[in-house]
Amino acid sequence: MSEEIHYHVLKIIEKNPSITQRELANELGVSVGKANYCLKALIDKGWVKANNFKNSNNKLAYIYKLTPSGIEQKARITVNFLKRKMSDYEELKQEIEMLKNEISTNVTIEPD
Repeated sequence: MSEEIHYHVLKIIEKNPSITQRELANELGVSVGKANYCLKALIDKGWVKANNFKNSNNKLAYIYKLTPSGIEQKARITVNFLKRKMSDYEELKQEIEMLKNEISTNVTIEPD
């Protein structure tokens, strides 16, 4: 599982601890099976703890909580994610500038 997926799952769980796996899958744009796999991986790492409870429909549901280790890892991953996005942004800015220069040197404007 990539750090980016870890980041998104941890962020979503932190925001909505009672999210269902189906809702998590929808937010991530993945299958329920993949969401389950991601959650299990984070639980196995000790970054997330799942507590079950009975919801109002008398069904078993879970609350997902970030452990202290999970909070620490989310902070580390967030920094790495931000660095990567800033780098991507700088590369994109340079590419846009090159394209603008290319257009301005290749486009001839005919006088009226």
